[in-house]
Amino acid sequence: MRRPPAGTAIPIEGLTNKEENGFPMAPQQLNAPAPAPRPVPEPAHRTRPRSGLVHVTFRHRERFTVVGNHLAQHRELSLLAIGLAVHIQSVPDGTRVDIKSLTARFPEGETRIAAALRELEAHGYLARTARRTPGGRMVTHTVSYANPTAAHTPAPPPPQRPRPQDPRPQHPQPQPQPQPERSPLPPQPTPPPEPSPPPQRFQPGPEPPPRANPTRTT
Repeated sequence: MRRPPAGTAIPIEGLTNKEENGFPMAPQQLNAPAPAPRPVPEPAHRTRPRSGLVHVTFRHRERFTVVGNHLAQHRELSLLAIGLAVHIQSVPDGTRVDIKSLTARFPEGETRIAAALRELEAHGYLARTARRTPGGRMVTHTVSYANPTAAHTPAPPPPQRPRPQDPRPQHPQPQPQPQPERSPLPPQPTPPPEPSPPPQRFQPGPEPPPRANPTRTT
C-alpha cells in the first residue's frame, strides 16, 4: 500500500482531518493546566514613552473589581482612604468593615483607619448609621457607594407610553373653504356741508297800554 505524501488529507466517510505544515495533530490533554493570561497587545501606533510610567495590562476574566477614576484619582482623598475604599468595594455584601475588623486585617492602627473612614463618609463613598438591636446591642450599618454622584442624582422619569390609537376610522373634518376676496368699493364723494341759518335778531314788541287807577268812592 502506498502512503500518501505529507500535507494531504485522507478522506473518510463523514470526517476529514487536515494536517497543517506536515505535522500530525497532538492528542488533547484534558488535565492540562489553563494557559497563563496573555498581555493585551498594544496598538501599532502607540509608542512607549522614554520616561515615566509604562502600563503592562492583562485582561481579567475572574476575581476583579471595576473602580472608577473619580475614586482612584481623587484629588482630596488620602492614599489610605482611596485604598480602603477599593478594598470595601471589592468585598461581598455582609462583610464586616468596622474599625476593629479593618484593624485586624491591615497593619494600620485604629486612629488612621477611623480617619480614612471619615474621609470616605465626608465625600459620599460611605454612609454609616448606628442601630440598636432588640437585645440592646449597638451595631453600625455601612453602605458603600461605588459612584456617589450617580447614586445621589435623581433618576429621570420613565418615558411615557404612547396612547393606543382608536381602531375606529376617523372621518376627516371638513376644512373651511376660503372665501373669495371682495374688491374694495370706490370712495364715495363727500357731500358739501349744509349752510348754517343766519342768526335771529331780537325785536322788541309793542308796549302794553297803561293801566287806569281805580277811583275809590266813600
